Formats: sequence, C-alpha cells, structure tokens
Amino acid sequence: MRDLDLTTLRLFVSVCELGNIARAGERANIVGSAISKRLAQLEDQVGTPLLVRRRHGVVPSAAGHTLLEHARAMLDSATRIEHDMQNYAAGARGQVRILASVSAMTESLADDVAGFLQLPAHRNIAVDMEERVSPEIVRGVRDGLASLGVCWDAADIGALQSRPYRSDHLAIVLPAKHPLAGRKRLRFDETLDFEHVSLPVNSAVQVMLQRQAAARGRQLRQRVIVTNFEAALRVVRAGLAISVVPREVAQLQSAAYGLRLVPLAESWAERRFIICFRDAQLLSPAAQLLVEHLAAKSPAP
Repeated sequence: MRDLDLTTLRLFVSVCELGNIARAGERANIVGSAISKRLAQLEDQVGTPLLVRRRHGVVPSAAGHTLLEHARAMLDSATRIEHDMQNYAAGARGQVRILASVSAMTESLADDVAGFLQLPAHRNIAVDMEERVSPEIVRGVRDGLASLGVCWDAADIGALQSRPYRSDHLAIVLPAKHPLAGRKRLRFDETLDFEHVSLPVNSAVQVMLQRQAAARGRQLRQRVIVTNFEAALRVVRAGLAISVVPREVAQLQSAAYGLRLVPLAESWAERRFIICFRDAQLLSPAAQLLVEHLAAKSPAP
C-alpha cells in the first residue's frame, strides 16, 4: 500500500466529524467534489469502503472507524513534529515531552519544571507536559510518545529504566461531621464501610486501593468517580462520600472547604514517585539535564 497522504487523512477526519462532505469542504475551503475524489482514492488505496452514505450525510464504516482512530493519532504526531521543529527554528536547543500522573502534576512537577526552565543555562530548552494515568504513561514512554514519564513507583514499568523523584502521603478526607473525622490516624479497612469518591479505575492509586480492599476480603464502595482531586474534594464537601487523596494536594483546599484530613496508617500510604524513560544512554542532552534536575528533588534515603 502506498504511503497515506496527510492532507487526505485530515479531510477524512473532518468528514467523519461533520458527517457531511459539503460542510467539510466549507471548513477546508475546498469544493466537495474534490474531497469526494480524494476519499474515493483513499478507499481504493486501503481496499475497503470507509464511509457509509446515508440520506443526510455520511458515517464511517467499521473500517472507517479504525482508520479514523489511526488518522487522528497520525495527525496529532504530525502536529507535534511541526511544533517541535518550530521550537528549533526559533532557537530552542532541546525539546522534552513528559507524561505525568495527576498527583505528580498537581503536587510538585509543574513547579519543578518551571524552576528548571528559569535557569539561564536552560533558556533554550522547551518542555511539554501532559496528564495521563499510570498505564498510559508507561505505554506512552515505551512507544516513544514522550521522552519521560513521572508516576508512582507501584506502576508496572516493565523494561523501562527509572530514577527516584519526590514522595507524598495518602490521607482520608472527610466532612467535618463525619463519624471518623475526629480520629488522628485511620487504617484503610476502617474506611471501607463508607462510600468513596474515586479517580478513574485504571489510575495507579485506584488499582492499589482496590487490591488493598480485596486483600481484606472487602470491596471499595465507589459512589462517584472523578478525574481530578479538586472534583473529589467538592464531592466530599457536598457530603456524598469520603476520599483517599494525597495530603500534599488536599491540605490547603481541605481547610478552605472545612474538611478533615486524616493520615492513613498503612506503610503503603507513603508513595514514592519515579521518572521513567526507555534508556538513559539514548536520552537527548535536554532530557538528561531535566532528569538530573528532577531526581535531585528525591528525598534522602
């Protein structure tokens, strides 16, 4: 099969999103007949119909849905390439992309990266960051979507290499009038009689909590699932559930919301973060500098 043309893929994505060739043409300032010709050539190239014609437009076929997913990924990569090259053209001598967990991003990573970039020796380095859950971080670094990943060391990083980073401490956040709010410390099993607000099920902390509950012959009662800690605190403030959150993230907002933050007594409640990468020898000079800067933030053993 000949190489796929990015312009045609971009038009294909637009047609799928709008469900109409004419409207896609208006968006791209191209006549609809020219788009139809390109899409017909694309179907010939891949050897299968990609669109199903309906009375008021088109929808992707089964093969079209698969191509749509790949096309979006290819176009995203092309956009990143263009962005990176523009940075080099503007004088940047290094480009580093980081995938990081919500905990790392919320707690310290943004400040640490900002401190790195403020150093005069790093003024020609650009750093991009994107929030992902731990399995996606590992997969993204392994597949070359990012140079570095920052996640909990409980994540299965496979063959990736790593360096230590910072640590944090998990705690239970509760409404002030909750039956457990007066405690100074709590065991995790003491919270299992109550409904929780949780992060997505594939996040590292959520996987750990599910395992810890199962080890006690219990289930974690998830009433609400949110994507970030601020939303979790709002749910707790409303009195709908309790939540396991990093103390370092929640201590300021929990006080402002009138919530109680009680440390977890378990040893696993102290989490250690790592910086992961495919091979230290293959990191760019900019990425190596950033790894050293972040690793220096690791607490002394």
